[in-house]
Amino acid sequence: MNCGQRITIRDVAASDQDWIENFVKKRWGSNRVVSSGVMHDVPQLPGFIAWRSGVRVGLLTYQTVEKEFEIVTLDCVEEKVGIGSAMISKAVDLARKSSCKRVWLITTNDNMPALRFYQKRGFHLVAIHRNALERSRRLKPEIPQIGLYGIPLRDEIELEIPLNS
Repeated sequence: MNCGQRITIRDVAASDQDWIENFVKKRWGSNRVVSSGVMHDVPQLPGFIAWRSGVRVGLLTYQTVEKEFEIVTLDCVEEKVGIGSAMISKAVDLARKSSCKRVWLITTNDNMPALRFYQKRGFHLVAIHRNALERSRRLKPEIPQIGLYGIPLRDEIELEIPLNS
């Protein structure tokens, strides 16, 4: 994909539903994801889709609870070309406009690329939820025992961008 092509971000629309279901299932093995002990049906969440040259190239889903904006999923078809950064920027802007106190997310202890990506975009590590994946596997048994780089999947890592509301 040409890095010079403009990325546009728009809200998820009803016409995106089939694409979202297929995209999420391909990326996550299911349309369900678990974060902080909560099961999410990703295609039912609000979100943004990134487009480039008329093609969908990324998806960010979120939920807002008690003035906290949680990024539930963020996936791009190509890395290091600005798609994820553009969607993060849109999410932070929406959270500010909605008077949210923070933008936050969960990743797993094995996900070094995500930890690098989010910290470079202003997120701070705020908590390690030890052995959280044991509880998550009770909700979603298909979560593997071993993750990226052969690292045992055990813990959730919480990151946030605090917002001045």
